[in-house]
Amino acid sequence: MQQFIAILFGLVVNGLLFLPQAIALWRKKNAEGVSLVTFGGFNILQAIGILHGLYQHDLSLILGMSASFLFCGTVTAQTILYRFHPRPVSS
Repeated sequence: MQQFIAILFGLVVNGLLFLPQAIALWRKKNAEGVSLVTFGGFNILQAIGILHGLYQHDLSLILGMSASFLFCGTVTAQTILYRFHPRPVSS
């Protein structure tokens, strides 16, 4: 049960919270108002969490932080893409 709760927290609570922002960025194709520093910092923390999980042999931490890294990384990548390669505004 403890393993289940840990995975549920890491994947659902931590990881999927980034999904609405990723979807909003994808739909708008505009990163205005999204902090690259914040999401980049989250990615660094998640990468460290993955490493910590590897050192501790904690599969739930590895899976949870990996999911979080994936979804947050999607936001970070979209922010970079739309900020530095903006799409032309259609009329």
